[in-house]
Amino acid sequence: MALFKKKKYIRINPNRGAQPTNPPTVPDNMWAKCPNCKHIIYTKDIGEERVCPNCGYTFRISAWQRLALTIDEKSFEEWDTELTTEDPLNFPGYQEKIEVIQEKTGLHEAVLTGKATINDIPLAIGVMDSNFIMGSMGTIVGEKITRLFERALTAKLPVVLFTASGGARMQEGIFSLMQMAKISAAVKRHSNAGLFYLTVLTDPTTGGVTASFAMEGDVILAEPQSLIGFAGRRVIEQTIKQELPEDFQKAEFLLAHGFVDQIVPRTELKKTIHHLLELHTQKGWLDHE
Repeated sequence: MALFKKKKYIRINPNRGAQPTNPPTVPDNMWAKCPNCKHIIYTKDIGEERVCPNCGYTFRISAWQRLALTIDEKSFEEWDTELTTEDPLNFPGYQEKIEVIQEKTGLHEAVLTGKATINDIPLAIGVMDSNFIMGSMGTIVGEKITRLFERALTAKLPVVLFTASGGARMQEGIFSLMQMAKISAAVKRHSNAGLFYLTVLTDPTTGGVTASFAMEGDVILAEPQSLIGFAGRRVIEQTIKQELPEDFQKAEFLLAHGFVDQIVPRTELKKTIHHLLELHTQKGWLDHE
């Protein structure tokens, strides 16, 4: 008899395919994945210093963020902003790429240079930015860093340089590689005058930058888990026909083999740099007399 029973009427929503007027949304950049430990992290837990709360990995930050974490507020005076890339090889699309990156980052090249203070101690400071064509070293980067040391020499200032680079800029060919020797000569003149040079290696510091001024500091610091090396891992393995250790080219590996002096968490960097400046500058000596 059930075959002859009238089925219950089912109401169908005529608007079932329409989109809700206020659909739920998830804010952008709410979560981040740590490149080192692969954990998914709530962005607010990373903090202003951009440090993984699980493994201590320091996320890559911009040059302006680096300055804000390191120097005294409103103490930065930028140098050599008038220098512009002239595209020595007429590399196709290079100038257009530079203009796009300049607009995106607010930088005119891959390094910021200038004068500042850290806890009232004056210094010349340079900060490379991996967001600008991977911090690659072209002619303008080389010129700005060279002038950084020359100005520091004239003013008798110590130099603190944060490195972050994929190496020489291929779009400028041999002109890029020439910057290694030019900067190294300026570093030597600065050193001959008895002035202090501190390098801070951040993720990543590779290629010609590592092969020159990044490793020429009187004291060399590094951030935890930073990639530091010259040639790429696969290139080396294919050349020597051997498998490299898992932590090869990490800051901790370099510290164990004597390539860096100390690994400093980002939250302790300003304090550590200030302490080293106190030990190696005349103002530091006068303050402790």
